[in-house]
Amino acid sequence: MSDLFGFTRDVIKERYALRTPTGFVPSVLPGWKDAVCIVQISPQLGANLCQLLITLESSGEGRGQTGGLEQVVYVLAGSCHAKLGGQSKSLATGAYVYLPPETEFHFHKASKGTQLLVFQKRYQALAGTKAPAVIVGHEKDVPGNPFLGNDGARLQVLLPDTLEFDMAVNIFTYQPGATLPFVESHIMEHGLVMVAGQGVYRLDADYHPVQAGDVIWMAPYCPQWFVAMGTKPASYIYYKDVNRMPLA
Repeated sequence: MSDLFGFTRDVIKERYALRTPTGFVPSVLPGWKDAVCIVQISPQLGANLCQLLITLESSGEGRGQTGGLEQVVYVLAGSCHAKLGGQSKSLATGAYVYLPPETEFHFHKASKGTQLLVFQKRYQALAGTKAPAVIVGHEKDVPGNPFLGNDGARLQVLLPDTLEFDMAVNIFTYQPGATLPFVESHIMEHGLVMVAGQGVYRLDADYHPVQAGDVIWMAPYCPQWFVAMGTKPASYIYYKDVNRMPLA
């Protein structure tokens, strides 16, 4: 990438945002200590979710209670221990947890440089449906299914697609040259992190080269499309809101 002074690939628009690591600025967040906290996406951007990147020192920790929020925490790199609503778990790269509302959590005993990706939203209760429980899983245990029959583009669905859940977190992996089969435009909002590889993302009417570490926010109905480029597979993990009536 260019080292020209004053140059950035960051783009902030009404319907989407592309954010790159060179522009990240840390924040001090309650409950986290000995950690570098980056707020990647937030309501101040126009979003209805919050997306955080937390990098822990070996002495780092995060402690709190979800309150009216729910969150998915995905281990991008490293390892740590977690106490989740009374459960104690060891988490390594590729592990993820779902924390429902009113759940206490404590992430600690991390290897230096452990990175946690956090998706947060306010939970929308559904009458007659019980809120979900804590989930702990690992991406290696989730099958990657061909997307719309395309074996070169495989989708891993990390959370159950049932009415208890009003959010989804998925991983998309593309072989070089593979694409989304069409330009999507839908009611769901996205928060996304490129995990590996590179490609070109269409956002609204614009085309942007993207690579591992880049962050994208897409508002509802923002046209979107992706093609993997280069010699290695490209993958990203993303959030979307699901399973609720628009006027609920």
